Amino acid sequence: MKAMFEPHRIQSLRTLHDWVVVQDMQFSERLTSSGIVLLNDNGKGTGIRPRWAQIYAVGPEQTSVTPGQWICVSHGRWTRGVEIQDPNGEHTLRKIDPKDILLVSDEPPEDDTMSDAIHVDQRSR
Repeated sequence: MKAMFEPHRIQSLRTLHDWVVVQDMQFSERLTSSGIVLLNDNGKGTGIRPRWAQIYAVGPEQTSVTPGQWICVSHGRWTRGVEIQDPNGEHTLRKIDPKDILLVSDEPPEDDTMSDAIHVDQRSR
């Protein structure tokens, strides 16, 4: 079955002003350490929580964060995702509001903003 929309193919991306563009924001279901599946809560009251994402690109006026870092963003302070395909593969990119960056990490953080749950697709089999 063919996908409804193909990712936009790009070779490079230039971000403007102080904009921050992120990838890898997680919205999928999660699994607690005891084995309980927490369903995808995006769009529901229980899904109101900050989310982590990895920075894909920043504008020239942005001095607080750099590409490759991980940031925790206040709930809902991001745009809808746009699918792109670049030389490194496929990504879903979102522009976030730089004023709503809560935390910055140089390493992929454990997503414990709600519990000790992990994303189901990241668990070891």
